[in-house]
Amino acid sequence: MVRKIAGRPAVITGAASGIGRSLAQRLSQHGSPVVIADVNSEGLEETAKSLHGPVLSRVLDVRDADDVHRFAAEVKDWLDLPIAAVFNNAGVAIATSVQNAVPEDDSWLFDINYWGVVNGTRAFLPQLVKQNYGVIVNTSSVYGLVGMPNNSAYCSAKFAVRGFTDSLRQELRGTGVSAVTVHPGGIKTNIVRNGRIHSDPDGRGRSHEQMAADFDKVALTTPDKAAEIIHRGVERGKARILVGPDAYVFDALARIAPTHYFSVMARLFER
Repeated sequence: MVRKIAGRPAVITGAASGIGRSLAQRLSQHGSPVVIADVNSEGLEETAKSLHGPVLSRVLDVRDADDVHRFAAEVKDWLDLPIAAVFNNAGVAIATSVQNAVPEDDSWLFDINYWGVVNGTRAFLPQLVKQNYGVIVNTSSVYGLVGMPNNSAYCSAKFAVRGFTDSLRQELRGTGVSAVTVHPGGIKTNIVRNGRIHSDPDGRGRSHEQMAADFDKVALTTPDKAAEIIHRGVERGKARILVGPDAYVFDALARIAPTHYFSVMARLFER
């Protein structure tokens, strides 16, 4: 199914920075009225100022299901056209072993990375179903393809997003509405820098900033490139979008070595 979203309204959460901001900028440049939301008011304002077309900006905590539903109603009142796409993109990170995990941090992450996606989907899906048109685009991760050490909460939430969206996709068969899962690899954003990390889970004594800098070194894809890949993938009718060359490596290893992928990856990094 080819889906035309350029020039048509789109809703994007997590739009204060990173992939969300780049998606808003790209779609705005292609003539789309964009609705942007984020809990970071300053970053959201910066994104809004960078856009050239119609924009509705809303400070929003995606954990609050009632407010997300109010937000959906506001979007409906603001738009004259059907919504073409809803990008449930807001996300955060933590890094810790299972043994040393802080339960409150795990809950914080899961409420945003999983329940934020569910809340956004449930809030906007009735509008899409009624208009019999549009696409729900939910951001998972390559960590939604394989489990990685010291990322149990993040992987769990991203696996959950994948399962939720896959299930939704089957429910929408025969309608004009579709569901897409996005699996980004390493993207040059501040997700690690803004994450909750109390100590180096690898035991190397790195500071939070040093860990963020290490992530920056291995992140292969810019937010602008990620937005381009996602935009093109949605319009080409893909049900699952891999973002970045490392995403294809993760996907292949998950298929070829479903229980030994980390050992293979470790050897590759050593070389």
